[in-house]
Amino acid sequence: MPKIKSFANKIALVTGGSSGIGLATACLLAQQGAHVYLIASRADRLDGALAQLNESCSKADQHHGVVVADVADNAAVEEAVAQVVETAGVPDLLVNAAGVCQPGYVQELDLGLFRWMMDVNYYGTLHVTKALLPAMIERRSGYIANITSMAGFVGLFGYTAYAASKFAVRGFTEALRAEMKPHNIGVSLVYPGDTDTPQLAYEKQFKPVETQALTSTTSMMTAEAVASEILKGIQRGQFTILPGLESKLIFRVGGLLEDGIHPILDMIVSQAKNKKYRNGSG
Repeated sequence: MPKIKSFANKIALVTGGSSGIGLATACLLAQQGAHVYLIASRADRLDGALAQLNESCSKADQHHGVVVADVADNAAVEEAVAQVVETAGVPDLLVNAAGVCQPGYVQELDLGLFRWMMDVNYYGTLHVTKALLPAMIERRSGYIANITSMAGFVGLFGYTAYAASKFAVRGFTEALRAEMKPHNIGVSLVYPGDTDTPQLAYEKQFKPVETQALTSTTSMMTAEAVASEILKGIQRGQFTILPGLESKLIFRVGGLLEDGIHPILDMIVSQAKNKKYRNGSG
């Protein structure tokens, strides 16, 4: 599969680049000499993100930019991507890092939340990819890294809406890899576990106790550590990128056990439920 051996002088477009994994990846790209452009919906955060990019430069001639757009809005995405292409040229690398999550019991989650997560996580990835692909295909080069989640590999209690959107990203990216191979365009799929980001802090307030039990035993990676693994995987031309030891272990054990992983997860959930009822909160 095609790879990017060096990011120096490459043009990179990162969605969700105003915070979290997206911003950490963007700053690391800037440190390695790339010209980085960010798309995010939060205008109030993009100025600060751009300042961090400029501080991360390794060369005086690097240029960066930001565009405000909601990736769930296809028309806005097409306009934003066209603006980046006009300003900087066709990106060599696209990192789709925009994502949202709000866990909860399926019977209590509003349908609007299901649509919101699908719109941002799946359709957001689709919109930006579709907007950029024709130029990459015409040039016969490029690289696309889509960020799913370990919840895009195994569906966990409390994540019906989020897991559905991340499984969609996984399926799309696996098919995309096959279609892009004849066009000399590389594709990677990233499976981060829990990462110390504003998004994780937001979702914690909504986690059912059973979900808390499932995730409490896992260690948390920094966004910078995840970003480092992403760029190393792209440089190696890896399709599956598994940041951290735990993600690698869950991916491989889950693949070996298949449905056998469910009794393990169910046991943890059952213990959490029993504790919840004993405490009088059930």
